[in-house]
Amino acid sequence: MLQKLKKNISVFFKKLAVPAMLALSYLLICGRAEAATATIQSLRIGQNSGGIRIVFDTNAKFGYNVFLLSGPRRLVVDFDNVTLSSKVEKSLTANNVLENPRIGRNVDTGAARLAFDLKQPAIIKKAFMLPPQINFGWRFVIDLEITSENDFSKHVGAAYAVSDDGGSSTQSAKNAKSTKSDVTENKRSNAKKIIVLDPGHGGQDPGAIGVSGVYEKNITLAAARELKKILDAKGEYKVYLTRNRDVFIPLRERVRIARKYKADLFLSIHADSALNRNAKGLSVYTLSEKASDKEAAALAERENKADVIAGLNFAEHSKEVSDILINLAQRETLNRSSEFATFMVSEMRKSCKLLDNTHRFAGFAVLKAPDIPSVLLEMGYLSNRSEEKLLRQPSYRKKLAKSAASAIDKYFENMHHASLF
Repeated sequence: MLQKLKKNISVFFKKLAVPAMLALSYLLICGRAEAATATIQSLRIGQNSGGIRIVFDTNAKFGYNVFLLSGPRRLVVDFDNVTLSSKVEKSLTANNVLENPRIGRNVDTGAARLAFDLKQPAIIKKAFMLPPQINFGWRFVIDLEITSENDFSKHVGAAYAVSDDGGSSTQSAKNAKSTKSDVTENKRSNAKKIIVLDPGHGGQDPGAIGVSGVYEKNITLAAARELKKILDAKGEYKVYLTRNRDVFIPLRERVRIARKYKADLFLSIHADSALNRNAKGLSVYTLSEKASDKEAAALAERENKADVIAGLNFAEHSKEVSDILINLAQRETLNRSSEFATFMVSEMRKSCKLLDNTHRFAGFAVLKAPDIPSVLLEMGYLSNRSEEKLLRQPSYRKKLAKSAASAIDKYFENMHHASLF
């Protein structure tokens, strides 16, 4: 009798196990589906001579685990609760570090996985999430540093994985080990930001001529010197001028100067002019191949012709050069330029009258550095008698410079994390 009862109980639980397991599987699958709140549609690449940055645009924060494998060299990223679009594999731009992206799953956890082959040895400097900001949603960033085969081999495996703050023990292992790249990165983060100020025109190019006969080139140089003085006093910046005297510098040479100094920010300073003598107000421009209005287009055309003045006519090459630079321009750079322009408008509003639709867009040649956030400031109209009088006054230029310096401070405060390439 007892043996029969045991047998019946065993059969009962076997029958119960099948639907129970199915129900549990259903809950697990549904739970995973409900938890997968983040979606990654594409990735972007920025690189310099020593490393590369991968930026994933996403709609929500998520967990991650990033590590290296050898035989062959690979970078592997496991995403928690993330849906990876197949477009990610197709959005890898040409670079000298990563190739052959492929999407899969971690067989142990079921997490979405993205793997890359490494063309050359590299190590993981850091990986982190960036919260939403002006013009940006959530971003996941991975920084790689090119290294030797020997150094790469020392950073392969779980002990050197980088995870999110709430992640696995591999993160503790990583945090417990202080590496040379960590020290280098700390030094970089504490380095002074580099700013290049570009006083418009100069030499045989006077720029706009005011109603009293004052030259734009002199007003812009005086304003740039004043801003440099204020920024230097802060002790947080290294500030360079594209010219510090009355000389002519071709527009694209000004861009080259900014890139030579590895500028974190480029500000070109100008004063405007118009046939309408009543026109007045400050404006801020960022790059666009399509001007925001006819006035902006005409102004860009007039400024770009400055290259012809010293006999350096770029007419036969300008479109080619322009196309190359624009194709190289990263969306990140353009967005950052717009973000700085937003701070400029906000701060300048406290000091002077602004032109309607203050933030404008035009194809200025000096704004075409592909990797440097760049803004052009038109301080006002020299063709307007009252505004010209103000711009000739050192006290007024100092007021404008203080507002510009405040905008620069706020921009870099907002960019307290490492700048994207």
